[in-house]
Amino acid sequence: MEKVKIGILGLGAISGIYLKNLTELFREVEIAGIYDLIPEKVAAARSEYNIPKGYSSMKEMLEDPGIEIILNLTRPCEHYDTTRAALLAGKHVYSEKPLAATYEEGRELMLLAQDHNLLLGGAPDTFLGAGIQTCRKLIDSGFIGDPIGASARMICHGHESWHPAPEFYYQHGGGPMMDMGPYYLTALVNLLGRADSVVGMVSKGFDTRTITSAPLYGKTVKVEVPTHVNGILHFENGAVATITTTFDVYYDSSASLEIYGTKGTLRVPDPNGFGGPVMLLRPEDGSFREIPLVFEYKDNSRGLGLADMAKALREGRDTRADGQQTLHVLEIMTAFEKSSGEGRLLALETAYDRKAAMSGDKIRGIL
Repeated sequence: MEKVKIGILGLGAISGIYLKNLTELFREVEIAGIYDLIPEKVAAARSEYNIPKGYSSMKEMLEDPGIEIILNLTRPCEHYDTTRAALLAGKHVYSEKPLAATYEEGRELMLLAQDHNLLLGGAPDTFLGAGIQTCRKLIDSGFIGDPIGASARMICHGHESWHPAPEFYYQHGGGPMMDMGPYYLTALVNLLGRADSVVGMVSKGFDTRTITSAPLYGKTVKVEVPTHVNGILHFENGAVATITTTFDVYYDSSASLEIYGTKGTLRVPDPNGFGGPVMLLRPEDGSFREIPLVFEYKDNSRGLGLADMAKALREGRDTRADGQQTLHVLEIMTAFEKSSGEGRLLALETAYDRKAAMSGDKIRGIL
């Protein structure tokens, strides 16, 4: 297969693992060029990963006929403008989460991609890893019977104690649901299918945050978004799930995701990772037992969804981390706050069909 040429837009904290995996792990893609507002970042990345081109502007990158897919790693509040520009330039786009800061913006991007016959999709791609794919096989094979419900929790006190530039987590497009919710909700819809309605309650525990990480130690950030979000989801298959994401709580563990069925319970590994322990409880066992992972990509494999998009582009098939999925998750996330403000249950309008499960790769890095 001819390698798909990728252009990376933005070189923030998440870019390192993408650069590593797209140059060392996934063999059917090639980073053709990169752009960031800070030229020093471009120069450093080009040197470390042997990237042929560094662009002087986003416009220059988007005008390069050699670029097929734009990997959008800009800040969440910038995703709409940058993805829209890339689509208008005729580029397929794989975006970091969320797809956009509002559901309306995300829907507009989807319609634009469809009008121009372009692929649009994005993170998270952790659901394609060995952990959640093993869980999907167990559920689809009937090991927990018919799904009844689920419980998801992401509990922490925010990112200002460790992240080098944490302001955007508390600005438009940020918050615990928009930041961490995509991992949990993407896992849930992949395991349970489409959600058809939600209800939410949101709050904000602190009006300001003080950064204690370098290099912005001591800077005070105004909190503009809800930082404690509780939601209930009803799925088309009848299952009911609860989710809590918070930046307000001190706690000793952050990740929890369980799926409940008529014949057993499944503890899903941290959906922010690709591997982790899969634990199954069936009544005949009386306690949880660990299930071996039966798929590839259990390490940090960010870029897996992009590699799948590249393969789909060449083969003319559906991409797994597609725009339908990212838009459905975006509608769910934003509906929680809307439901809280309006004090009512909201029906969801986005369609969602689970894409094909992963199959075992004969050669690691070739899907």
